[in-house]
Amino acid sequence: MTNEKQKLHSFHIPVMGLAYTIDSPIKVAHFGISSVLSIVDDDLIEKMTAFYSKKFEKPYHEITQKMEDYRAKRITTYLNLVSDIVQKKFENFKAELCENKEALEQYINMLPTQSDVRTGLQHLIEDGFELKNKVADYIERHLSPGAIDVNIMTKVDKENFVKNEALPVMYNDAHAALRGFANSKLTSSVVLSAGLNPRLYSYFEQFSDFFGDENNQLKKKIILKVSDFRSAMIQGSFFAKKGLWVSEYRIESGLNCGGHAFATDGILLGPILEEFKQKKEELIANNFQMMTKALELKNLPIPKQPFPMEITVQGGVGTSAEHNFLLQNYNMDSVGWGSPFLLVPEATTLDTETRALLAKANEKDLYLSHISPLGIPFNTIRGTSNEFFKQQRIDKDKGGSSCPKKFLALSKDSKGNGICTASKKYQDTKLEELDEMKADISDKIYQKRKDSITEKACLCVGLANASYLDNDIKIKGESQGVVICPGPNMAYFNEEISLEKMVNHIYGRANVMPFENRPNLFIKEIELYVDYLKKEIEDHTAINNVVLKKWNSFKSNLISGIAYYENLLSQKNSFDKSEITREKLSFWKKNITSIEFPVLEMA
Repeated sequence: MTNEKQKLHSFHIPVMGLAYTIDSPIKVAHFGISSVLSIVDDDLIEKMTAFYSKKFEKPYHEITQKMEDYRAKRITTYLNLVSDIVQKKFENFKAELCENKEALEQYINMLPTQSDVRTGLQHLIEDGFELKNKVADYIERHLSPGAIDVNIMTKVDKENFVKNEALPVMYNDAHAALRGFANSKLTSSVVLSAGLNPRLYSYFEQFSDFFGDENNQLKKKIILKVSDFRSAMIQGSFFAKKGLWVSEYRIESGLNCGGHAFATDGILLGPILEEFKQKKEELIANNFQMMTKALELKNLPIPKQPFPMEITVQGGVGTSAEHNFLLQNYNMDSVGWGSPFLLVPEATTLDTETRALLAKANEKDLYLSHISPLGIPFNTIRGTSNEFFKQQRIDKDKGGSSCPKKFLALSKDSKGNGICTASKKYQDTKLEELDEMKADISDKIYQKRKDSITEKACLCVGLANASYLDNDIKIKGESQGVVICPGPNMAYFNEEISLEKMVNHIYGRANVMPFENRPNLFIKEIELYVDYLKKEIEDHTAINNVVLKKWNSFKSNLISGIAYYENLLSQKNSFDKSEITREKLSFWKKNITSIEFPVLEMA
C-alpha cells in the first residue's frame, strides 16, 4: 500500500504541554525520532516562528491578530518553517555521516540494538568506510527524519468573535488549528485527544490530504488518542463513515500519564492492550468496510485493501524491559516516552528552574490536581513557580488570572459570553456568591469551596512560559510562572539526561533510573486507580444508585484486571517474574476487596 521507509526507532515523544515539545522536531527529527508538538497556542507559535526564523536566517513576516484567519496562518507558517529546518538539518546530518566515521559510529550506537538499519550500517563500516558512494547510497535509501506530528485537544474549540459578532464554526480554535495543519506542506499526522468532537471530525472532509490519492497514499494522517477499544471503535467508525481512515490508535494509560488524566472505569492498561491485540483485525475490517462505502458515494478512489493501521501505547513506561514487553507481547508498533524526556534538554524545551524541580521530585511531590480550568484531573508537581505566583495573589485577595489568551474560556458568564474558570473575573464572581452564603455554612466547608475556586491555574500562559524563559523571549503581562505536567513516573528519574543516554536507556544499553524499588508500570497504575476510587468515595456528598453502580463496576474492573495480571505472571514471557510483584498484586487485590461503599439511606 505504501512505500514508506522503515521507522528507525520503536519509541516516540508524545506531546507535552504547550511549550515542552513545541520545537522537539527541530531538535530530534534528523535522528529519525518522531515527536508531537501542540498547535493550540498560536501566540506561542508566532513567537517561535520569529525566534527560529532569526536563528536559521529565514525571512520573517509577522502575522498579527488583525489579519483574517490569523490563527490558521500562524500555524501553517510555523509548521512549514519547522519542515524546512528539519529537512535542512537532515540533509546536513546525512552528509556528516558520509564524511565522518566517528559521527556515523555515534549514530549507529543510538539505533535500536535489534535493527536492520543498524546492522547494515555496521557492515558498511566493517567493509570499509572509505567506500563513500556505497555509504551515501545506503544512508539515502534507509534513513528518514522522524515524524513532525501535531496535537489538537478536540474540546479546546472555543468560538471566536469580531466586534461581538460570532464567526462561522470554521474559525473556532480547534477548527482553525486543523486548517493550519491541513494547509501546511507537512506529510505527517494530527493526533486528536480529549474525545470525540463531531463538528471538528466532520471538518476533516474539507481537506483532500486526508483522503487517499490516486496512488493510495495518505499525505496527512489521523491519529486518535484513546483510552479503550470501545472508544476506538466509536471514533474510528465516525471517520470511516466519512471516507476517512484512522492510521493509528494511540492508547494512553488513564492515570499513569502526564497532563490531563482521563480515568477509565477501573479498566487497567494490560486488559485494554489485550483487547486491542485480539480485535485489531476486527477494527481494520469494520473501518475498511465503512470507508469504502463512503468513498463510493463520494466518487473518490477506493483502495483495494486497507491502509496500514498502527496501535501504539504510552503512559508510565520507564524501563527497557517494559518497553520491549509492550512491543512484543501486545504487538505494539511504538511506545511513547513522555515525562522522562522533560529531563533531556536536547529533546524538549524547559526552563532550568523547572527542570531542576522535576529532577528532585519524589512520589509525594507529584499529584493529581484540580488546577485545570477544563475541570479534568491534571497531573502536576508541587513547588512550581506558577503555584508561587498564584498563591501570592490569593493571599492578597487578588486571585485569578487576567486571562490574556482565553483558549480555555469555555464556560459561560451570566451574559452567555465565554469565560475561563481560572480568570479573575470568574473567580471574583464565584467568591462573591460564596460570601453571600458564608453565614449558612461552616468555616471548613467555606474554606474548601473557596480553595476549589481559587486553585484553578492559567494553563494557557503557564504551559507556554517555559519556552519563553528557555529561549530568552520577553514575557508580557502579569507573572504566571511555569505550570508543568509530568506523569507519576517522573519520580523515578532524578537527573538531567543526555539524548544519547536516554535513548540507550530505552533500548537497555544504559540505566538512568537508580530506583530499585520502583513498581512496574502495571502495578503503579493499579495503585493510582485505587487511590482515585478511594478519593472519589471520600469526596462524594450525594450518594445514589447511579453512583454506587459506577463504583461497583470500577471495583469489579480492578479486581478483574489484577486477575489478568496474575495469569500473565504465570506465563513464560511474563513482564515481571519478581516475587515482590506477586506480593504487590496480592496486596492490592486485598486492598480493593476491602473497599466499602457508603450505605444508601432509604427515604
